[in-house]
Amino acid sequence: MSAAVTINLVDPTPPYEQVRRQLTTFIETGQLQPGDRLPSVRQLASDLGLAAGTVARAYKELEGSGLVTTRRGAGTRVAPRPESASPAAVTLLDDAAESYLARAATLGATPEQAALALERVTRRR
Repeated sequence: MSAAVTINLVDPTPPYEQVRRQLTTFIETGQLQPGDRLPSVRQLASDLGLAAGTVARAYKELEGSGLVTTRRGAGTRVAPRPESASPAAVTLLDDAAESYLARAATLGATPEQAALALERVTRRR
């Protein structure tokens, strides 16, 4: 699994964020399924040539967003997926997202900046 995660040294994105984004993508696209075990912090850090604290930060953020769960002795695993929302609820949520992105654009924010702002607010909840 850890061979699939890579660090781009010329990318200005911090390494913990690169790890978090890649693992998020793997989970959201189904490459990692609920219950799949992630490598230990030390193992992934060693594989990527990173400090253990860097990987630990990525895992902590994934846990904070509900994508993984960590239990002593059981390691870090992909969390069960929440039940799917109804098609009507998905449509309403998509409409709200479009409105949010339009408002963010009027403030001069890119879609990526708007997404990061939403992540920050979500983590505080």
